[in-house]
Amino acid sequence: MNALLALEDGRTFPCKSFTGHGEAWGEAVFNTSMTGYQEVLTDPSYRGQVVAMTYPLIGNYGVNSGDVESDRIQVAAFVVKEYQKTPSNYRSTGTLADYLCSQGVMGIEDLDTRALTLHLRNSGAMRVFISTRDTDPESCVQKAKATPGMVGQDLASRVSSPHPYRWESGKPAPLKTPDQVLSRHIWRCRNEKKAVVAFDYGIKYNILRCLESVGCETIVVPASTPASVVREMQPDGIFLSNGPGDPEPVQYAVNTIRDLIGFRPMFGICLGIQLIGLALGGRTYKLKFGHRGANQPVKNLATGRIEITSQNHGFAVDIDTLNAADVEITHINLNDNTLEGFRHRHQPVFAVQYHPEASPGPHDAQYLFDSFCRLMENY
Repeated sequence: MNALLALEDGRTFPCKSFTGHGEAWGEAVFNTSMTGYQEVLTDPSYRGQVVAMTYPLIGNYGVNSGDVESDRIQVAAFVVKEYQKTPSNYRSTGTLADYLCSQGVMGIEDLDTRALTLHLRNSGAMRVFISTRDTDPESCVQKAKATPGMVGQDLASRVSSPHPYRWESGKPAPLKTPDQVLSRHIWRCRNEKKAVVAFDYGIKYNILRCLESVGCETIVVPASTPASVVREMQPDGIFLSNGPGDPEPVQYAVNTIRDLIGFRPMFGICLGIQLIGLALGGRTYKLKFGHRGANQPVKNLATGRIEITSQNHGFAVDIDTLNAADVEITHINLNDNTLEGFRHRHQPVFAVQYHPEASPGPHDAQYLFDSFCRLMENY
């Protein structure tokens, strides 16, 4: 089915839809991972984005229920060079096309993804409009320009769970308390496991699996949960999750984090590090085309080791705006020298920009969850 992909700067790409008629819009970005397309599709950090995969053959191992990172597909549309309609993998329970269609998400193929990636790398991530119904280039470009940009949008509130829940035996479980009252009595394994409150700004399931694997009892709370509720819960530690969009509009989270710094050990990932940075008086900015892929080299400044990391973010904390008297830089991206990690010199707070739970390397960054546990034990 013929379609057209139009960027806001006037560049257009003829293509085809492998999911039927439809229209989609968002921010056009690219991901350099060779595998893991189902994790990409369901990562809440991709909310509002049209994701193009640089690896040319997508769909060859199908989809299954074990590779999801949230309860739904999060991307606005999915762009590939060549869709493989016949999956071949013992874990496969369905095709990628059927999976996308079941949730009303467009799948686009037969597009020069190399040219699209080079254009976004040179010109930057930008707004895009895709349609099978309107294939007039000028009309589609104007529609792309009319869609909202990523800067200034609080997308964390749109992907966050509206209710708190417990992570139990590898899956979310509802809290069985009257009116879901959150207090210090909510913990079941207080003397056996570390009690962790995880703020959901778009949290990935594998983060929760990793916390469980290192002996944490985790309760996930909505992004808007106030500091007073967390203090009432009396956890051993606080986790700040990944999430989509611009961190600066998420001021309610920044204020809560500022209030909780020093109360309990705190660990942040992706959007979490950006929100901590803002809470500490720093500033964030939008990267030209972001970091999205499973092969980003990061240097650990404490050990000198190079970690192969998985990343998905379009914003970063400006290193020069952090107070060096309070913050120690711990990790740097070797591609562009952007900030990848820091710790507070006086408070039990540390954070990284990349995704240690996404099995990069494959286990180069697993130590961060162990470090969080040690921090809670020693607090």
